[in-house]
Amino acid sequence: MRNETDSRFAVLGGGRRVWAVGAIHGEAGRLRALHDALNERFEPGDRLVYLGNFLGHGVHVVAAENEMLRQRIAILSRPGADPEDIAYLRGAQEEMWRKLMQLQFAPGPGEVLDWMLGQGVDATLRAYGQNAQDGRAACREGALAIARWTTQIRAAVHGHPGHDELMSALRRAAFTADGELLFVAAGIDPGRPLGQQGDTFWWGSGFFAGIEASYSGYRRIVRGHDRSGGALDLESYAVTLDGGCGRGGTLAAACFGLDGAMLDWLEA
Repeated sequence: MRNETDSRFAVLGGGRRVWAVGAIHGEAGRLRALHDALNERFEPGDRLVYLGNFLGHGVHVVAAENEMLRQRIAILSRPGADPEDIAYLRGAQEEMWRKLMQLQFAPGPGEVLDWMLGQGVDATLRAYGQNAQDGRAACREGALAIARWTTQIRAAVHGHPGHDELMSALRRAAFTADGELLFVAAGIDPGRPLGQQGDTFWWGSGFFAGIEASYSGYRRIVRGHDRSGGALDLESYAVTLDGGCGRGGTLAAACFGLDGAMLDWLEA
């Protein structure tokens, strides 16, 4: 059952079309080019959702976040636009970043840190002027040293206007008000209702390709990242908008009508 008052989810109401942007992975240049093309096609009443994983992998993470904030201003400057017309989802990269800020509470923090660094977090740290070696040293010293290190990271993020607010605006999933379209970062488990997906939203890619029937009445499900490294899939009921951005590929976006049809397509 959908709960439109559940703050974990973004509700895209009142629009006729929804634009969805796939995983960005720090590729600011591709995002800027995509936004330039999108702004020529964005119509009154359109909605926009970023499907998570804007951090990590690429070398221009901070610039990518700044570009997302610039685009927000561009859309909200249009007549009739509302802040709720734009949604931001939490992907695996943003979830790891959140966990990094709580590293002092993790069992085996050194092993956890090394795993996250190998998954793309190192690129985000470097983008904010931070050094992974400092984190490793803190893990050897203990919880208080880790807490000092993560406080330093928070201060670095805080030095970039709007970045704290962007991270606090992240939602687990987004859907249109009458339940036509569902947007997720990486996956869902079709055997569980939306409110019980947990971390499947950012880690559950393995379930996605097998979704063939209508899930919970949605006419189309769209994700932004395939953790298995698969290609774009625009034809299936469960759409994948992952062109490999940040891993040598392209950044993809698509526009969907409330009937589930894909109406437009962009790639940068």
